[in-house]
Amino acid sequence: MRYEAVIFDLDGTLINSIDDLADSCNEMLTAYDLPNHDVEAYKYFVGNGIGKLVERALPIDKSEDRAFYEKALAKFKEIYNGKVLNKTRAYSGVRELLLKLVEKDVPMAVCTNKPMDAAKTIISILFEPGTFKIVMGDRPGHPRKPDPSTCLEICREIGVEPEKVVYVGDSGVDMQTAVNAGFLPVGARWGFRKDEELLKDGAKLLLDKPTDLLFEVQFKK
Repeated sequence: MRYEAVIFDLDGTLINSIDDLADSCNEMLTAYDLPNHDVEAYKYFVGNGIGKLVERALPIDKSEDRAFYEKALAKFKEIYNGKVLNKTRAYSGVRELLLKLVEKDVPMAVCTNKPMDAAKTIISILFEPGTFKIVMGDRPGHPRKPDPSTCLEICREIGVEPEKVVYVGDSGVDMQTAVNAGFLPVGARWGFRKDEELLKDGAKLLLDKPTDLLFEVQFKK
């Protein structure tokens, strides 16, 4: 089977953003005199959008208080907007992989549960212009991953059938998304989650480093 396009997750796959997310959320928690969490905990809080991140980071009684939750979420957004690129960097080997895929004329896109504006800002600064045909982040009124709707919208826009798309991500949510969309689910072992989660949720391949994709998957050229 020769594949014709690649869709990537963002956080934990193309970029290591965990420190900025953790710092921002802990700053929000500190503002309300609430307990902080270590970075390892945040690796399991992320993946379903910033609403879920904040919900998971808050004590249960606070997350269930709708008014407080909304206030905490707004506070987190305000803080994170000022820290979005403090420590966030592309993972080693990612740029090399992207360059090779560009050379092969393989169209690439990003589908992430990160808010659209933050995703586009990060990509515009960390990656070469034109690397990705489409960047889709969280949009009001649209379902988040693992719902496949946004990924299938990307397929339609770039003109590739789902069965010819590789989806690379680092979490169970990403693997579920790929399965739901009919993509080849590929797990990024350098990201936030463990092999067991990736395999349980449908990963067909696990990559030790980004450039391994070029050896594990055949593309059209």
